[in-house]
Amino acid sequence: MHVRGAPAIAIVGCLSLVVEILPRSFSSTEELENFVTEKLQYLTKARPTAVNIMEAAKYLISVVKDLSLKTKDAETVKMELIREIEGMLAKDISDNQAVGRFGAEHMSQLTGVDKLKVLTHCNTGSLATAGYGTALGVIRNLSEQKQLDHVYCTETRPYNQGSRLTAYELVYENIPATLVADSMVSVLMKTKGIHAVVVGADRVVANGDTANKIGTYQIAIAAKYHGVPFYIAAPSTAIDLSLESGSDIVIEERPAEELTTVAGVRIAAPGIACWNPAFDITPAELITGGIVTEYGVFKPSELRMGLQKKSQVL
Repeated sequence: MHVRGAPAIAIVGCLSLVVEILPRSFSSTEELENFVTEKLQYLTKARPTAVNIMEAAKYLISVVKDLSLKTKDAETVKMELIREIEGMLAKDISDNQAVGRFGAEHMSQLTGVDKLKVLTHCNTGSLATAGYGTALGVIRNLSEQKQLDHVYCTETRPYNQGSRLTAYELVYENIPATLVADSMVSVLMKTKGIHAVVVGADRVVANGDTANKIGTYQIAIAAKYHGVPFYIAAPSTAIDLSLESGSDIVIEERPAEELTTVAGVRIAAPGIACWNPAFDITPAELITGGIVTEYGVFKPSELRMGLQKKSQVL
């Protein structure tokens, strides 16, 4: 958990490969290809739910293979691969800015509200990406356009990414914000007039089902009941069209200590059993606002076709 946030995991993981290969000499492109493939496949096993690192690994392995067909100079292939990985930083920021712009525009139009009160969950800002943010990027854009009234962020138990990270980013950016406990979401929607919910995603599959930080599912249920539009903000690197539904996603489970201790001090009764999934699956039918990507905002049912058309045009 030194690095968390699906986009950041992919970028830092790939940059760690750069650190390994830059000082090394390879006797052949085949040796380089084998080394890169082995290291990237190892990295993908570290975080099974977030798809970004898996997609980045597949792409970079294909890049090495293609470069090796064009030249047998291992040093040339290595430096081209490094440039490709370094380019991930700029692309992630550019994609996130597009997500922020499309999400803010859609949210304002859908709600018809001049100054929005928005709820978000977990951390999806600069600390979880290369620099701008996904769901927090949408909020950032609303703030830049003077269309934001207030942000409410959950503490995001048990690891407290909301209270430790999102709250920090909002204070740093001088965005008006209030921290709430996860268990306060329903009454918050009832009493504070929340206009929209926007969260990130670790993986969105073909039918629109979305894996995100544990607690997202229950927020989506509460939003549906209260008639609050619920958005997923996810660049295309978080979308996995190879899986048809959320039941196909492997859910990572975290150590029990995250539940039983706070700052190293045990707060739970010794001997109590713990179940600590890091993510849950929000069904597509609860994503009522839409799925925000760098190509635009799509209804879950339109995601596959919409992405294919947009990517072909661009």
